[in-house]
Amino acid sequence: MTSRIRSRYGRLVTSVLMTVILLVFLLLLVHPGLFAHTSPLDNGDSPMSSPGGAHIFGTDQLGRDIYSRVIFGARPVLAASLGGVLLAMLAGVAIGLIGGTAPRTVSVVVMRIVDVLLALPVLLIALILIATIGAGVKSIIFALGVAYTPGFARVVEASVRKLRSIEYVQAARMFGSSGLRTAVRHLLPNLVTEVVVMASSAVGWAVLTATTLSFLGLGVQLPNPDWGSDLAAGATSLSTAWWLSTFPGLAITATILVSNFAGDWVMTLLDPSGGRTWTRFRALGGLRTSLPGPAVGTVVPTITPTVANEETA
Repeated sequence: MTSRIRSRYGRLVTSVLMTVILLVFLLLLVHPGLFAHTSPLDNGDSPMSSPGGAHIFGTDQLGRDIYSRVIFGARPVLAASLGGVLLAMLAGVAIGLIGGTAPRTVSVVVMRIVDVLLALPVLLIALILIATIGAGVKSIIFALGVAYTPGFARVVEASVRKLRSIEYVQAARMFGSSGLRTAVRHLLPNLVTEVVVMASSAVGWAVLTATTLSFLGLGVQLPNPDWGSDLAAGATSLSTAWWLSTFPGLAITATILVSNFAGDWVMTLLDPSGGRTWTRFRALGGLRTSLPGPAVGTVVPTITPTVANEETA
């Protein structure tokens, strides 16, 4: 009993902590001025000041406050990462559904293209696209979306193939449900957990890729604040001004760690059983049964004889 109470208390504390952290990141994305009242573009009177006093993170070569640049630099990084992952998630789910439900010829062609893209490093794909369409936050969003789409597509396609053999999906097809209706109504809802968990974990990798592109000069351009650009600007002064690159680097590391913890937290919320078993109602029977499910389980909809008769009518 005591261990159960401790477990519930631990989950509650984790949920509250993660909610607060995610709220902070949301405010950094929407309104970073709440945390820093100094403009990141204003030149100060004390360039290259070490951390302390009025400048807790120090200043750069032009006297700009590093703390303000770290705070305001979160916006382009988070916007590019979240936008890229969202684009990849939507495109990957669509491609995965096509690969899992389309005729064999179409499925083979689509998934072989996905396999080719999976064989290429994400950063290489992003670099090729950025070099083609130009630098900027919008370009990074598009590049991340294309680069991370194959991963989502492969996971969704594999899950769809598993779900197609489940009784309720076969019953829906037996009673005349079209491929599109089956995919949207019966397959897609059961992919939500896997896709959401994967997306929350992918944000960290997207942050790393976006800041790498900015570090290489293909993202946000100076003097605008960005973690990757500021990291590159201070790389040549590490021996004399360590704070120029250290604090943007710590911000990148913290964001990636939060993304990984958020992925585990979301998985726990959506699948408390840890994916070991999942409860379903048998199609047409309404009999409750526990069946082994995919890595992340969900409660799937029941097909009743009334719905089936409506589809055949």
